[in-house]
Amino acid sequence: MKIVVIGGSGLIGSKLVERLKQGGRTVVAASPATGVNAVTGEGLTEVLDGAEVVVDVANSPSFADAAVLDFFERSTRNLLSAEGEARVRHHVALSVVGTERLQASGYFRAKMAQESLVAGGPVPWTIVRATQFFEFLGGIAHGATDGRTVRLTSARVQPILSDDVAAALADVALAPPSRGTVEIAGPEAFPLDAVVRRYLEAAGDDREVVTDSASPYFGVVLEERSLLPGDRARLAPTRFAEWLGRAVSRP
Repeated sequence: MKIVVIGGSGLIGSKLVERLKQGGRTVVAASPATGVNAVTGEGLTEVLDGAEVVVDVANSPSFADAAVLDFFERSTRNLLSAEGEARVRHHVALSVVGTERLQASGYFRAKMAQESLVAGGPVPWTIVRATQFFEFLGGIAHGATDGRTVRLTSARVQPILSDDVAAALADVALAPPSRGTVEIAGPEAFPLDAVVRRYLEAAGDDREVVTDSASPYFGVVLEERSLLPGDRARLAPTRFAEWLGRAVSRP
């Protein structure tokens, strides 16, 4: 079986490639660095030759409204067209839990456009929606920082380890296409301000986290459950404290 991972050199993609290779499969990490550019179409015909499964975990280099929409629409259309020609049997796309509730954000409007193209396209598909990654908490803090103050809402999140995302994607990629959406999340829910506060304290970062219900997340003012998965979500095994202990102890 040949599997192509679009965005295969990124955080999730690189982990997914290594996991899929463990079964002796032919796995190709495709990205602009390897001569494959889904936005322009460069290299798609060649890399998809003989592929049965494509997993798209690529992300836009820009989060500006017009740029991110253009990225996901162009790349998805090009991928689906090339996959149809190559007779790919399963297209798996990584998206975000709560996308439909976050449409005030240009980024999430772009993710919804991507999902709609996949669901309406010619290739059998599965969409995997994940919650926020543990590894992105520092970036969330950075985006909400003003001076030495971090302003964040107390809306709840249920973050997940990137390794667990890769494991779930591998399972989905090796299963038949569901033509539906799978939600994956970590095993615990926390207020966003509280979990970022714990992360910063453990990392020895003295910025103060201030609770502010009006503080936006990617341009969206969150409601209590905006970022939480539904009752049927697949829950990953790794707890936040377990990851945090490893992450902050690294030199």
